Amino acid sequence: MAPLVISLGDPCGTGPELVHKAWQALRHRPELAFGVIGDAALLSELGPVTRIGDLPDTAQAFTDALPVLDRPLTALVAVGQPDPRHAPHIIDWIKTGTELCLSGRARALITAPIAKSVLYATGFSFPGHTEYLGDLTAATPYEGTRGPVMMLAAKDLRVVLATIHVPLSEVKSHLSVQLIRDLALVTHEALIRDFGIRRPRLVMAGLNPHAGEDGTIGREEIDLLQPLVAQLQAEGIDIKGPFPADTLFHDEARATYDAALCLYHDQGLIPLKTLDFWGGVNITLGLPIVRTSPDHGTGFGIAGQGIARADSLINAIEAAYLISQNRS
Repeated sequence: MAPLVISLGDPCGTGPELVHKAWQALRHRPELAFGVIGDAALLSELGPVTRIGDLPDTAQAFTDALPVLDRPLTALVAVGQPDPRHAPHIIDWIKTGTELCLSGRARALITAPIAKSVLYATGFSFPGHTEYLGDLTAATPYEGTRGPVMMLAAKDLRVVLATIHVPLSEVKSHLSVQLIRDLALVTHEALIRDFGIRRPRLVMAGLNPHAGEDGTIGREEIDLLQPLVAQLQAEGIDIKGPFPADTLFHDEARATYDAALCLYHDQGLIPLKTLDFWGGVNITLGLPIVRTSPDHGTGFGIAGQGIARADSLINAIEAAYLISQNRS
């Protein structure tokens, strides 16, 4: 069985601390064995490390030390102080992890947090991990509706986002029939393939307060969302809505669906992080590889203090394993 692989993310943040804490928590669970792509010398400052020559060597080393595919940095790390000189290495670690998954040497990729502003300073042209991974895997065949789609999961809640890092003032201009239809299809297919749900149930949140209240607070529900829901239902997708977003996330409502389609970032992230601030997982749907990530940022403000919580990274590792099992 191929191991999991983690790209270290920004070395100035909490990533190095978190991968060590995750390894300490999981080192006696061989099915979750993972190797880290990053700077072995940096990681050795925080705990035991074994440099491995290739990812398949992970299993043998995992119980005793953190296995690391050593890809050294060329500039010193100042903890908590992001440095654009690290950007080429951060990008290469992600690319290497993707290539390992595409070749079958890794069963899934877990990406530790990056700071997009650091990467932008060196010409990185993607809004984030999700879009970059979509580009890296674009030439690889994929059976089904193509992503990438960002799903966030915590406890019994899964949300997917039609728009991600888009200013609120621009959300409406980004929404289209094709975009939201593809979001629904990718999510429906992924719930079957990746989560083992035979008959997925979807709901759609409205864009406006009260889902537009019959067009008196905006017509997007009437003109765009309602016809699209009807079209998807005619194609055999179990989807309902659009519903007022403030009615979708209480306990009883969550029991009625498997994933909620949200139209902008905070519409999905606020309820999810309220439900489980520490444990959420970011999952990329609709790609030929399995990719998960902790649902938090780099934590520059607490880096090096030993107080970062690994809950989300541990959950991301477990989710990557389960999804890869469902795909195999």
